[in-house]
Amino acid sequence: MSGDRVILITGSTDGLGRRVAEKLAAPGVHLLVHGRDATRGQAVVDAVARAGGSARFFAADFSALSEVRRLAAAVAAEHAQLDLLINNAGIAKPGTQPRESADGFELHFAVNFLAPFLLTRLLRPRLGATAVSRIVNVASAGQAPIDFSDVMLERGYDGMRAYCQSKLAQVMDTFDLAEELTGTNVTVNCLHPATFMDTAMVRDSGASPLNTVETGADAVLALVARKGITGRYYDVQREARANAQAYDIEARRKLRAISMTLTGFAA
Repeated sequence: MSGDRVILITGSTDGLGRRVAEKLAAPGVHLLVHGRDATRGQAVVDAVARAGGSARFFAADFSALSEVRRLAAAVAAEHAQLDLLINNAGIAKPGTQPRESADGFELHFAVNFLAPFLLTRLLRPRLGATAVSRIVNVASAGQAPIDFSDVMLERGYDGMRAYCQSKLAQVMDTFDLAEELTGTNVTVNCLHPATFMDTAMVRDSGASPLNTVETGADAVLALVARKGITGRYYDVQREARANAQAYDIEARRKLRAISMTLTGFAA
């Protein structure tokens, strides 16, 4: 494993994350597989091994920031350099019934945004430590501006709006982090991989699949392969414009301040 390219893909025991892991599996690649279910995790590890790569499963529930910290510590303890981080794990739960994380935050905001926000920053010393590293955030074209007076949507909760604002937050943080990392050997970009892929998350939300997981995986891998770019948003494989709030420097400053407070991360 020494000298292998080390890749962490969150949410890689099913759906898009699993397909990306399977397509990246090859000799010289060591995949860090993340999910909540050890049985499904082992199945991915075995698939990677059959393709000639190596892999290890890490269990963590992103609805609890303590588990995000534990995951980051475990990865950092084993690897001095992380070559690629794909923040893919996410949830989509429509409806009008509010859901909270273990830390008391709106669940979509916690899982889809705060968890990767914290994980990325905890792993920052391992990203670009000895070689060029890339961060890819799997966001969505479904984006809704954040009301900073009601981030947790306590006034009239709607699950779809919660999902869309959490995904816009990912895009905003991508742009913010890219500026912070200017001049380093770490790039960060984000994308909408495909609309309504045939995944359990899409089916469980009540939507009818419109695209294959293969389409989404190809978009992720195309972005991974792009060199010399940072701070961009892609709609599948085409560079695109995100929601206008993503380009609002003051809104991004507010989001960063809130995120630092909620995660307890101190730079």
